[in-house]
Amino acid sequence: MKTIVIEAQLRAPQTLGSKSALHQLRKAGQVPGVIYGGAENVHFYAPVKAFKPLIHTSEFQLAELKLGGQTYRCVLKDKQFDPITDELIHVDFLELREDRKVTVTLPILFTGTPEGVKQGGKLVVKMKALKVRTYPRFLKEHIEVNLEHLGINQNIRVEDVRVENFELLHAPRIPLASVVTTRALRQEEAAAAPQS
Repeated sequence: MKTIVIEAQLRAPQTLGSKSALHQLRKAGQVPGVIYGGAENVHFYAPVKAFKPLIHTSEFQLAELKLGGQTYRCVLKDKQFDPITDELIHVDFLELREDRKVTVTLPILFTGTPEGVKQGGKLVVKMKALKVRTYPRFLKEHIEVNLEHLGINQNIRVEDVRVENFELLHAPRIPLASVVTTRALRQEEAAAAPQS
C-alpha cells in the first residue's frame, strides 16, 4: 500500500493554543497538525508541500510521520482550508494501532463491462467510495466491485459487496451503480414492437 512519508517537527508546548504562534507557522509555509489515537495527542507542524500527495488525490494512502525521533503510522482524518485563500491550514491524523479497529473511506474500483452496457444500456455510478471499519492490517487501496453481470435496469448495492474482514458502514440497500436504458435503446425497442 502506498505510504507518504512526512518529516515533521514537534510543536513547543508553550505555543499550543496560541493564535499568534499558529499565524507565524502558517506565514512560514508550515501547516500545524495533531496525531491522536495513541497514548497522547502529538502536536506538530510540517511544510505545506509535504501534505500535497495526501490532500490532492482520491486514492487511499497511509502516512508515516517522522518527528521527535519517532515514526507514527497514521491515516488522514481531517483537513481544514482557509475559506478565503483555500490554503491548507490544519491536518488531523489518526495513529494506527494494530489492536484497534479504524474507520476509513476507501475508493471503489469498478471492474468489468456490465452485460447491460454491451446491450446498449448506460452505466451510472452512484457511489465512488465506501466507509468501512477494519483492523489496520487489512487496510487496502480500494474495494474492487465487479460489474460484469449487471444487466439493463439492474443495480449493484452495498449488500452485494463481499469484502473479508471489513464492516461496511452504509445501509445495505444503497445502490453503488446501475445500468439504465438509454433513449436510443428505448426508441429501438419501440420501433421493434408490433404495431396494433
